Amino acid sequence: MKFSLAITVFLLFATANFAQKPDTIYLWPDNVPGETEAKHKPVQTANTKGNVIRLTDITNPAIMVFKPEKGINTGVGVIICPGGGYSILAIDKEGYEIAAWLNELGITAFVLQYRVPDNQEGALNDIQRAIRIVRNRATEWNLDPGKLGVMGFSAGGSLSARASTLYTKKTYPDVDMADTLSCRPDFAMLIYPAYLDKGENKSLTPELLVDKNTPPMFLFQTADDTYGNSSLVMATALRDAGVPVELHLLPRGGHGYGLRSGNTAAETWPHLAEIWLRNLYNMK
Repeated sequence: MKFSLAITVFLLFATANFAQKPDTIYLWPDNVPGETEAKHKPVQTANTKGNVIRLTDITNPAIMVFKPEKGINTGVGVIICPGGGYSILAIDKEGYEIAAWLNELGITAFVLQYRVPDNQEGALNDIQRAIRIVRNRATEWNLDPGKLGVMGFSAGGSLSARASTLYTKKTYPDVDMADTLSCRPDFAMLIYPAYLDKGENKSLTPELLVDKNTPPMFLFQTADDTYGNSSLVMATALRDAGVPVELHLLPRGGHGYGLRSGNTAAETWPHLAEIWLRNLYNMK
């Protein structure tokens, strides 16, 4: 497939595109809400199965800023939430590599290092704070603060869904003026999301409060994914609430493929997501 070859070549050059070290912005200048452990660098696990870099023990949450070339900047921004079962972050496969793809589309990408392991409340604090910081500094990155979305994979898809439905919930005390801004994403892209069907009889997880103000979503999953029902119940809730939603369900592909070649699902969703994004904001 030509598209498969293009993705392979793209990934080979992704590292070169990031030759200039991305900026790292720490979310919490002083105390991290609810955190009892001292701030320190993330821990990279010894597990590199599948050629994946896995980070854990995040105590100083941050966003890493990946900027597109000035000539193609669309003014759109996306905060990327890598997956890892709320235990680790697959930081390259579902973070840096996704940022490189978004940069090619003229989109500024922010890879979120949210708190793991086993800190879902802390992770929600982190993504809400990240959205507000990016909005507050939008001019710095030539962004439209009204075109800021979230994108998540697996557990990161769960976190993106929570950010998209719990934005009226105050989860931490104000830190600075950034916290006066809205933490509602303008759109969301959930790629093989997990944990969205924890309700009775595998219905929508009760904390996910979908209504007419929930942002539009792009959902992608496969039928053979253990967590495949997550996209189905979310799509149904969005449709019932009158929220624009685009759902793609492929027969096969499994889970956790990112956009690496050799998997039909991984080679399919980026093209579909690109079309959706271009239509959403009339991007050329």
